Amino acid sequence: MATGQMSKRQTDARVIEIDTERVLGRDQSHYGVIDIGSNSIRLVVYDSLGRAPFPRFNEKSFCALGAGIDERGDLSPEAIARALHAIRRLAAIGRAMDVERIDVLATEATRRARNGSVLVDAIRDSTGLETRILAGQEEATYAAFGVISSFFQPHGLVGDVGGGSLEVAEVVGDRVGERLSSMPLGALPVRAMMADGIDKAKKTIDGILRDELPPLLTEPVFYAVGGGWRALARVHIAMTAQPISVVHGYEMSTKDARTLARQIARMKPEEVAALPDVPVRRVDTLPAAALVMWRLLRNLKPERVVFSACGLREGWLYAQLDEEEQYRDPLLEGAQAIGLPTARVPSFSAALGRWTDALFPGESQGDRRLRLSVCALTDMAWRDHAKIRASETFHRLLEFPFIGISHPERAFLAVAIRARYGGKVDDMVKARIGGLLSAGQLRRAEILGRVLLLGHRFSGSVPEILEQSRLRIDADAVRLEVLDSSSIPDSDAVWERLRQLANVADAKGAEIIESAA
Repeated sequence: MATGQMSKRQTDARVIEIDTERVLGRDQSHYGVIDIGSNSIRLVVYDSLGRAPFPRFNEKSFCALGAGIDERGDLSPEAIARALHAIRRLAAIGRAMDVERIDVLATEATRRARNGSVLVDAIRDSTGLETRILAGQEEATYAAFGVISSFFQPHGLVGDVGGGSLEVAEVVGDRVGERLSSMPLGALPVRAMMADGIDKAKKTIDGILRDELPPLLTEPVFYAVGGGWRALARVHIAMTAQPISVVHGYEMSTKDARTLARQIARMKPEEVAALPDVPVRRVDTLPAAALVMWRLLRNLKPERVVFSACGLREGWLYAQLDEEEQYRDPLLEGAQAIGLPTARVPSFSAALGRWTDALFPGESQGDRRLRLSVCALTDMAWRDHAKIRASETFHRLLEFPFIGISHPERAFLAVAIRARYGGKVDDMVKARIGGLLSAGQLRRAEILGRVLLLGHRFSGSVPEILEQSRLRIDADAVRLEVLDSSSIPDSDAVWERLRQLANVADAKGAEIIESAA
């Protein structure tokens, strides 16, 4: 994209709205990416080439391509054979799934090998797929795009540790900054360094970081990308019994991240294997990934670390989108994709969005996207038994694979939908979400959920009926103003929901007002 376009996008206000017709009418052609890394080869098939893609299939083979480079710098025949076998399988699966397009990307090991073109030619001959070998700065750029695609206007530094290399880039809202770096500090070469002792490895890593990191590269947020670092997050989540086990969006202080990384970097394999929730296939390389994080955080000194499940593949996908699609909000797009097709009346979510627009004065852009996402998901469980809707949706949304969402926002979403289905925000809920929400945020989520419950009950989930009313929440009362009471009379059920809303809003009373339109 041109620099002028980027500058304009940086200052333009983002349009965040529920768009029922667009979401239900879009093409759902499947899209796949095969990522040939130094340690593993992975295929991810996404439901569509869009702003909030959901993986339909995900398979990884640990081929250790980077370890198969000999002293002359060539990939060994055995390494090429292993890689080709895995890629042939993944390509066959993709085609059997009717994937319309499969892109193949190769990174550090293939670009470093003198005979990387031999592997590329073999892939073309056996599968018909063309492979793009990414340069180091390209790899850093797409990793940064992956973070941009999966967070709400992120600002900070992105670090992507792979099997063969470490990429670092800066992200500024919806664009990648000019400072990029690719260094030979992947898990495999660092593990080899550690064979001579951790102290010597530390000095080597520190020297590479000192020489190759761009100057003045420092930001308060560090976004950690890559399987090795995601494994660190999984271990910390399990060790500290976090209320949400999803890695994406998990946040740690830099002090805690450095402490954990330093501890794991010094562990023996049997000690690593005994860690809670550690991926078995990461046991051998996790100390190396931890050592890189330890030294990198020491160098960059951010305030906190945020882990990302999205990186190179998702960044490549994001780069294929047009500018209008890139600028959509990832959380709201995901919520619409899940909520609207399953709703009884898909257009009712947009009506709820308009109905609740004036309820929260001073609402920020971030709060708006969260409220509209709740509205998009408001009818997701109507087919479930009434007794389980509140509890099942609450637990499901806490762990659902949305992107563009933090752990506190997950808690807000789950609490609001629980309240929408009549569930109480009781001690169980507070214990389940831990300290993710303040008392004020918890109350706001419950109020929003009770508002949606009232809206559904009053209107029968019919937009035209909902539009015949207005809702106000004042200190003395919650007031439902009905513009045409002759055609839409109230009921005991409506009064019950109105009183429930007044109770959670700490209003003294509830009123239904009849007025002329």
